[in-house]
Amino acid sequence: MSDIKRIETGTRMSQAVVHGGVVYLAGQVGTAGASVTVQTQDILAKIERLLAEVGSDKTKILQATIWMASMDDFAEMNAVWDAWVSPGNAPARAAGESKLATPDYKVEIICVAAL
Repeated sequence: MSDIKRIETGTRMSQAVVHGGVVYLAGQVGTAGASVTVQTQDILAKIERLLAEVGSDKTKILQATIWMASMDDFAEMNAVWDAWVSPGNAPARAAGESKLATPDYKVEIICVAAL
């Protein structure tokens, strides 16, 4: 019997995988073509939904990696992020610039959380 649980599994990937008390989320993106603010809000809502589905929440995020199409958008993304993170529960985090799947995506966030 496997202790691995996969959520929203597709051909290439699962949106979340739970193993050993840890939740691994796939990179989440927001509404293509929307502003950085809207994309970040969409992403964080998806993260909350996926974590809730497996019995976790944003206070248990251990690590986050944030990719942006342009570091010029760093402050705009951070304004949304900072308002969302629960006080005293900021995860370890890295942020950088990368070419994303399509030019319509401006932000992608990957998280690892505890159950």
